Amino acid sequence: MPEPTPTSTPECSAVPTPAPAPESSAVPTPTSTPESSAVPEAVPTRESEAGTVVAAPAPGGGRLRRSVLGPLTAVVVLAAAAGGWYASGGGSPAGAAVDGTGEAVAPVARSLRLPWPDEGQASVAVEGIGSLGTRGEQKPVPIASLTKVMTAYVILEGHPMRAGAPGAAVVADQRAADESYSSVETTAPVLAGRTYTQRRLLELMMVPSGNNIARLLARWDAGQERAFVAKMNRAAAGLGMRATTYTGVSGMEASTRSTSDDQLRLARAAMKDPVFRQIVATASVTAPGTGATFRNTNRLLGHDGVIGLKTGSSTPAGGNLAWAATQRIAGTTRLVVGVVLHQRAGTTPAEGSAAAHEVGRALITTIRADLPDALTRAGGSGRR
Repeated sequence: MPEPTPTSTPECSAVPTPAPAPESSAVPTPTSTPESSAVPEAVPTRESEAGTVVAAPAPGGGRLRRSVLGPLTAVVVLAAAAGGWYASGGGSPAGAAVDGTGEAVAPVARSLRLPWPDEGQASVAVEGIGSLGTRGEQKPVPIASLTKVMTAYVILEGHPMRAGAPGAAVVADQRAADESYSSVETTAPVLAGRTYTQRRLLELMMVPSGNNIARLLARWDAGQERAFVAKMNRAAAGLGMRATTYTGVSGMEASTRSTSDDQLRLARAAMKDPVFRQIVATASVTAPGTGATFRNTNRLLGHDGVIGLKTGSSTPAGGNLAWAATQRIAGTTRLVVGVVLHQRAGTTPAEGSAAAHEVGRALITTIRADLPDALTRAGGSGRR
């Protein structure tokens, strides 16, 4: 009997490609290639906690405006991180602007005119330089599939892997297989009883945003999803994410809420792990045994120095995007990290996703164009 065709939602635009992506683990390569008839886009059906299922992202997005540094609330100064391309930076400079937590905002931010979104929240920082500002009231809002950044973070904390290694062996249970095909949430197909590598499952969770894979990994790690959620909240507390509450592992629950500043803290911490960086930079992934290949939901990946990170969209959450990009500044490669939340909330997931991508792209391109000159004007480091 032929495998059922996976359906796609705005968070998981599954696009079969002519040949499977290269295996990054010990999972056998499928011998079959996806059928020439592309995986069908889901038509509008009904709302769930994941939002309205729609056919394709709508064009356009939120209105942008260029302004001098916005309200500097709960801003983060980036610490030195592991990995050669993370530039180290000093402490908070004397006399620098500080937020409510006492952390410094990079002086260079004052000379940048960033295209902050008119709605929702946004936070941006540059490794080794500091925060470039925050826009929007930092009140907890639904974050949809950005939740999976913490799911991956906790999995990798509990089951660390070497870069390029397959990691532990995980057997897919019947529940994960039964949840592989859905019209109301994003999923990735797995076969009950089949052994998958930890890395491949992390890819299937992060690249096409497979909710069933997030739940499978949580059960594998903690026995029960509820126990894994408790781990997520402990990890959030340990990172200083004081405005964040996780109630599920996938983002389906609108009760999982956070702020752009808190998600920026998490993105910084997660990007210190070389395996996490490799996974979120993966352009496409094949589900072994099914012949289905999925492209990364992050449409900015591979453009303007973007090397990750994660998308999330639903009707209550709107469009959400955490992104990471590299930029060479004065001979040093810096990591630029940003988070955009709650774009076009209350509309369709497709419209929210398009708006979040538009805002993210505008911020990235402006920073890449203007930051080097702004640092030169500020005296080189932006930390005076």
